[in-house]
Amino acid sequence: MPVEFLGMGAGNDSTEITPATTAFFDPAYAVEIARAHEDHDWDHLLFAYNTTLQDPTVQATWVAAHTERIRLRIAHRPNVSHPTYAARSFLTLDHLAGGRVTVHVITGGSQADQAREGDRLPKDERYRRTREYIQVMRRIWETGEPLDWHGEFYDLEDFSTGLRPVAGRSPEISFGGSSDAAWAVGAAEADIYALFGEPLTDAAAQQQQILDRAATAGRTAPLRWQIAFRPIIAPTDEQAWEKAHRILGRFTARRDGGEVLDRLRHYGRPPEAAGTRRLLEAAARGEHHDRALWTALAAAAGGGGGSATALVGSYDTVAQALLDYTDLGFEIFGLRGYDLLPDAIEFGRHVIPQVRAEIAHRETGRTPDQLRAAQATHRQRLLRSRTPSSLGQPSDAHRA
Repeated sequence: MPVEFLGMGAGNDSTEITPATTAFFDPAYAVEIARAHEDHDWDHLLFAYNTTLQDPTVQATWVAAHTERIRLRIAHRPNVSHPTYAARSFLTLDHLAGGRVTVHVITGGSQADQAREGDRLPKDERYRRTREYIQVMRRIWETGEPLDWHGEFYDLEDFSTGLRPVAGRSPEISFGGSSDAAWAVGAAEADIYALFGEPLTDAAAQQQQILDRAATAGRTAPLRWQIAFRPIIAPTDEQAWEKAHRILGRFTARRDGGEVLDRLRHYGRPPEAAGTRRLLEAAARGEHHDRALWTALAAAAGGGGGSATALVGSYDTVAQALLDYTDLGFEIFGLRGYDLLPDAIEFGRHVIPQVRAEIAHRETGRTPDQLRAAQATHRQRLLRSRTPSSLGQPSDAHRA
């Protein structure tokens, strides 16, 4: 189970701490950052979706034409198209990209942003629609037979397409969410379950909730686990913490100055998404968790900014922190820095090789079933402890 790295397929160079120096959507920059990830051993790029951004499927098509290896993770909301259209669209792109497409299905964590596109379904209904949407797409991809479907949200008669998956392999489905409704859908339907960056014990507890629902649903195929962080790295721990506090200072200065840091999220308002609320709860318990997890940016965002927990430390420290999560079964890391292009290059040069080498060493002579059993044992041991790990917590000097 080799570890994989997912970067951000950005359309411009803006972040929460720096306004864009490019056009709002800059095709040349989109290619530059994609190639930088590909050239520095990243495995995937995420093309995000919200109502303020360029279309992620069109952007991914452009990037596919200018890259060779990196996989394309396309965020998609079920409310924006019919599943028959989406199934053909993603299969078409998968053919153009040579089998590199994964679809990240988003149910929606902001009622207001859903409403901007006319979607006013309540949250639980949106999750039921998401599940049905995934099921319809899979049936189209996997059977090749005319499809009759009579569900709660979709009604089809004799739908068929001659387009078949590349080399018989359908695009994978990734999915995220931290509510009861999300756990039920992802446990039954997702290939990859994606979580925000939580302390180890919290992440293990959420995994167990999802696994329990997978067992109830009768699932036999193993889930792949993904977790997201904002890495802040430097050659030494001291330099990384200095960098982290500079980033926090720049973020709070822009926020307090009234700048629009995120056109979708509203900093300071109570978040709707359960995953974001979990990050704020972790931040309320403490600023530092485990080996390198830092929640100050999540607290400062107050519900904005997505996966705003950081891993802070030297190249060695952050590599070891990621390996702590692989012990729980996480094999895909969604990562983006606060200076997108140079951070992707630095991480690819100095952290990815360390993590890959250690994983190869640990897995020598062990089967996937043995690895999963060891991860399950570690997860249960961590849950029994009932407190976040204090492994390698930063010194008081780093907490200043």
